Amino acid sequence: MKKLITFLFLFNIAFAQCPPGTWSLNVTINPDQYPEETSWYIMTFFGDTLMQGGPYSGIIDYQPQYTAACAPIDSFYFVINDAFGDGIAGSLWGGNDGSVYIEQCGDTIWTLPIADFGYQIFDTIYTSGCPPPPPVFGCMDSSYIEFNLAATLDTGMCFMPKVFGCTDSLAYNYLDSANTDINIDSCMHELELTDLAGNGWAGSSLKLEQATSLLPPFNYQDIGTYTLVDGFDTTFFINLAAGYPVRAIFEITQQSDFTAVQCGYKLYSEDYVAIDIEGGFVNPIPPFFPITGQPYCGNNCIEKVYGCTDTTALNYNNLANTDDSTCYYLAGCMNPIYLEYNSNADYDDGSCATLVVIGCMDSTAYNYNATANVELTGSCIPFVYGCMNPTAFNYDPLATAADTCIAYLYGCTDATMFNFDPTANTDNGSCVEYVYGCTDSTMYNYSVIANTDNGSCIPFIYGCTDSLAINYDILANTDNGTCIDVVLGCTDSTAFNYNTLANTDDGSCTPVVWGCIDGTAFNFNSSANTDDGSCVLVIFGCIDPTMWNYCDTCNTSNGNCIEYYYGCTDSLALNYDDDANTDNGSCVYPVYGCSDPTALNYNALVNVPDSSCYYSAGCAVGDVYTIPNVCFSWVIDVDEYCCDVEWDATCVQLYEYCQDGWSGPTNLLELRNDLITYPNPTSDYIYVNKNVDLTVFNLLGDIMIQEKDINILDVSKLSSGMYNVLIEYNKIKINKKIIKQ
Repeated sequence: MKKLITFLFLFNIAFAQCPPGTWSLNVTINPDQYPEETSWYIMTFFGDTLMQGGPYSGIIDYQPQYTAACAPIDSFYFVINDAFGDGIAGSLWGGNDGSVYIEQCGDTIWTLPIADFGYQIFDTIYTSGCPPPPPVFGCMDSSYIEFNLAATLDTGMCFMPKVFGCTDSLAYNYLDSANTDINIDSCMHELELTDLAGNGWAGSSLKLEQATSLLPPFNYQDIGTYTLVDGFDTTFFINLAAGYPVRAIFEITQQSDFTAVQCGYKLYSEDYVAIDIEGGFVNPIPPFFPITGQPYCGNNCIEKVYGCTDTTALNYNNLANTDDSTCYYLAGCMNPIYLEYNSNADYDDGSCATLVVIGCMDSTAYNYNATANVELTGSCIPFVYGCMNPTAFNYDPLATAADTCIAYLYGCTDATMFNFDPTANTDNGSCVEYVYGCTDSTMYNYSVIANTDNGSCIPFIYGCTDSLAINYDILANTDNGTCIDVVLGCTDSTAFNYNTLANTDDGSCTPVVWGCIDGTAFNFNSSANTDDGSCVLVIFGCIDPTMWNYCDTCNTSNGNCIEYYYGCTDSLALNYDDDANTDNGSCVYPVYGCSDPTALNYNALVNVPDSSCYYSAGCAVGDVYTIPNVCFSWVIDVDEYCCDVEWDATCVQLYEYCQDGWSGPTNLLELRNDLITYPNPTSDYIYVNKNVDLTVFNLLGDIMIQEKDINILDVSKLSSGMYNVLIEYNKIKINKKIIKQ
């Protein structure tokens, strides 16, 4: 009979503390665009329903559905049905596929493997206990800076007491000793709803909640649900507590499913924006998805207001709290270039009007200025007569009235110079000194810079003027290109280094020495300078005949001689010596086998143990098989009769059952009573090798078929799925699972 087990909890308390021995199990169903077709349940193997949901009529397409319950450690059946037969594969009809997640202890223990599962899909899920959360170490005293709200174990980590005050060094009331701001507890926030089309939200709404705890799960409480009735935007004023998270959930209906992309919202205070979701076609608000934000209302810091704080000043500002040195006490003209200038004024009041014009105010003076209004003492200049032409020889820069001018006559005015001009009145820097020398251009020592001849001319004498040449002429002063260079070298034609170009012997002649002159040859002669073809090539190797690698053709040692090293040189032997180069017959070869004296197949000659040892199982019936033997060990473990009493036909069947590939649970009651139920899965009939009473239950515990004293049962009319079959034989009841295809 279908029952609802007592530890099912409602979703709104799913995250509360579960009873001892149970843990929260969470199911998330993300339907496709046909949620009314989807239903599911989780039940025990006894047919008790733990959780169930659907069909989801009257919800928005794709709206997530959440269910939770407290469950013990056990295994359960999970079954999900689709009334249409296409699973939750919405992509088959132009939409999106749905999904299913089952979670426990923060881990996903099952997901839907395929969206297009037909009418039904079922599976076994296994629950487990959640380990207790680890301790959170930290300071648990809220009067300290290091205070950790999440800490569960105080480890003495509180060091610095909180000093409340304004910590903003730029604020007017900044407190240097403070380390913790005094935050404002709550303030008014504005919730602004917007619509791009200007026709309101048309069925969509925004649910706003605020946490009452700073620790998970935060204990959110409902503040209200808001919507935009019409127009482009509207604003709501909401008082929120600072520091506690707020959560906004955008909810849509069938009516607003296609217009929800036009919606947007923003939650903010004067100091801070908590949530800003612009929305729109590019970035629409995700429906039914909680979006969190953090309200902030500022602190007690006061912003500096700069101005004059002196009440005696002309510009005293009663709103200022920080003096900026702008106070003034006497207004007037502060620009010294105006006649109205007041040197005592500390604030310019715009009274400057007449610019100061400095100049000579004496009309009889040379520099009289009719526009001047300020005259400096001694600034007037009287008339001075003189030549006022700056290009004249006698120009007077001090003259203020014209007089006779004399023109410039340029030339050399130095009487000691070669080109002195007695008519010049202005020296032009052209004076040339007397330069004495030979002024005859046909002479050897003619001087192009001389302007006065001193009788020292010498005629040209041609010849070789190079003192290093063979034909050097000591009397010549002009080289005529006839010099012959000295070429030093060996002038002996019989010498090794005879030089045919040399004209002067330098004593360097070397006699001829015959021999091998190849430096790489074995018989190289360093004294020879002329090769006689006698060179012998160098052959490197070991030239010691007592060594293992002696080379009888080598003539030059390369230092690689290797001594004889005796040992086993066979790499297959146990005592193979990688360093040996000469085998001495000492190799020992491996003998593989069982080296355990307690084994039945112990071999004393074995020197390399392998995994071939086998042992007696110690059964009273004898060693039917030896161990290790997985199937034999399994049989005598699940049925001790086979080891202690007799190895009978049932034992043989169990052994063959294991060898066929399965060593999991089997029904010993069936085997002991020689009952065989087949086939499984089946599409039409169930056969039993003996007449029995059969009862078929669905997974909800409902009786589907009940027959007595039969060996064939027709199940062709049952829907596809898993069923429980109760077999009664000789007052023995056996439960068996079958799958109807």
